[in-house]
Order: sequence, then structure tokens, then C-alpha cells
Amino acid sequence: MAAGSLESRSIAVLATDSGLVDLIEQEPTLPPLGQPSEFLPEGKIEPEPAPIEMTAPQDQPTRILLSLNDRRVYLYEGDKVKASYPVAVGKPGWETPTGEFSVVDKALDPVWENPWTGEVIQPGPDSPLGPAIIVFKLDSEGMYAFHGTSNEELIGQAVSHGCVRMRNEDILAMYEQVDIRTPVEVVP
Repeated sequence: MAAGSLESRSIAVLATDSGLVDLIEQEPTLPPLGQPSEFLPEGKIEPEPAPIEMTAPQDQPTRILLSLNDRRVYLYEGDKVKASYPVAVGKPGWETPTGEFSVVDKALDPVWENPWTGEVIQPGPDSPLGPAIIVFKLDSEGMYAFHGTSNEELIGQAVSHGCVRMRNEDILAMYEQVDIRTPVEVVP
């Protein structure tokens, strides 16, 4: 057969039990689709293939933008601001890191262990983490998260050890709107 030309022939592709594929050149004698043949004596595939479920692509994924200068976190749906909350950020020497991150964990009613004293603080009104935590950076440098606070009057200031403090009602609202792997961008 010359390059670029097609003759009246066909190739049958057969999968074997071992997963290997055999190619068999043959004359075009296969019956119409759905009719019995030497390869499919009943003319159908058993069991019937399961339907493929298609999920719509997320045209407008949720993302978080934290502006340290504005001391504000913005929750975006695509290019539109879905919500905006005032925050407290890291104080000098304990700055909130800038860069691109993603939500790696989140929890309601977190237990806090003071890293300097080892004291364990249970969930409740005295917890410095408030009612929820959303972790966006966890590595050898430490853990950084959005969380509630027991001192809402400090919101809007640079007072934390790098985490992002939010009003308790705001962290609960944001908690419900983000998932693990939600992108987080922190800008100066």
C-alpha cells in the first residue's frame, strides 16, 4: 500500500487478559455494531460499561487574597469579591509571610497548645484560636493560619506572631466558604 492511500482493509484491536493489545489485520468482514461476531458472539459487551459522570469545570474558583497593608482578607469567586473581612496580622519581627499558598487544613473548635509554656487551651471563649482555624502554610518555618480570637478589639492591628486573626463570626463565615486546596495569596 502506498503512503497516504487506504485500501479496503481493517485492523481489529483485541485486548488480552494480560493487558496486552493484539493488532490483527483482516478483511472488512466485521458485522455492524451491536451484531454478533467471532469477537463478540452475543453482539454486546458484558457487563455494560458504567455511565461516565461529568462534572462541570469550575469557571469561577474560590480564592483568598490577604492584603497585609489593608489588614483585610478578600474572598473571591472568580474575579468578583464575594466577602471581605478585617484582620490582625503579624507584628514586627513576627510578620505574616507573603507569597502564594493554599489551604492545607481547617478545623472547628481547635485546641491550642502554647508553644512557649506547653499549656493546653481547650475550645471556648478563652481560646486564642477562637471557634475555627484555616491553615494556609505549614512547614519547617512554622504554621500560619487564619483563626478567630479571644481579643476582637485587636482586629485591624499588627499584633500576632504571624497568624491572621479574624473576628469569630468572620472566621466561621469564611470557614464555610473555603475547602482544602483553596488558593491563598498574601501580598504586602
